[in-house]
Amino acid sequence: MKTPKFVIVVGTSAGGMSALTELVSQLKDNMDAAVFIVMHLSRTSICDFLVHRLQPHTSLKCKVAKEDSEIEKGHIYVAAPNQHLLVKKNKIILGRGPEENRWRPSIDVLFRSAAAAYSTRVIGVVLTGSLDDGTTGMLAIKRSGGICMVQDPNEAEYPDMPLSVLNNMEVDYCLALRQMGETFFEITQTNRGEIAAPHDVIIESEIAERVVVDYEHVKQLGVKSIYACPDCGGGLWDIKKQNGKPDRYRCHIGHSYSEKDLVVKQGEILESTLWTALRIMEERRTLLKKMEDENTKKGLSKMASSYQQKGENIQFHVDKMKEILFATQNTL
Repeated sequence: MKTPKFVIVVGTSAGGMSALTELVSQLKDNMDAAVFIVMHLSRTSICDFLVHRLQPHTSLKCKVAKEDSEIEKGHIYVAAPNQHLLVKKNKIILGRGPEENRWRPSIDVLFRSAAAAYSTRVIGVVLTGSLDDGTTGMLAIKRSGGICMVQDPNEAEYPDMPLSVLNNMEVDYCLALRQMGETFFEITQTNRGEIAAPHDVIIESEIAERVVVDYEHVKQLGVKSIYACPDCGGGLWDIKKQNGKPDRYRCHIGHSYSEKDLVVKQGEILESTLWTALRIMEERRTLLKKMEDENTKKGLSKMASSYQQKGENIQFHVDKMKEILFATQNTL
């Protein structure tokens, strides 16, 4: 086994399968690097699926990332569903902490851990995908002296993720997929001195490992915001901006969101809450109707009338809630 000089971290989402197939087909056997891939998959996905799809297209060894495995040159490590993939010096860690940007595994978590561990010897790659997971992780790589590369949005099936990176920082390369393999090889032939990653990058990587999770460490990253975490209800901290870049938010438990993802998550929670409220009101109306009928049979007309009135009031609110729900679905 030989420890790689470089680590290449790749993030993708929608449209990622075909992009990854094209990318790994270009990787050279003698490239002095290990490759790590996070592709957004559902929690119920079979973790070997992506490995089996990629292996026929590359001579490098593809495998699902395993806890405490040593990192080997010439290997492609794929993140399993519902587990964060992190890299340390020559070792893989699987994180079971909170989702970031609504995903576990999260691209940002992988990128940030690589930046903290390998600084200048990291090549970060963002391919096709929706929304903006990967942007803050790429910023961490950039600030740690690593190389930043994105797929040309003009050829990406879903250009949101590459565009988000381009809109928020200067990348080293914006390339078509067919150009990336040779570029990787050229970069890995160079000698790059290491520097220490910024302190906040290291802290956030430790949070994802579940090593450090408390108010005092999160306070070092930003200031308390007016927003609540949509996942756990705790307060969100507005992470300090770097070079005027967009805000992102993190709670002390570890949930983390970009502004776009926070809006999406708030919408999901809002709709779920409204449906729950509607269900409770429907159940209350049914129960009041049952009590009305029972009291009518007993000849207790006054009590029956009272339950009838309450049921009619609930019905009014049920109708209004349905109107709100249908209107809200068009705005979320």
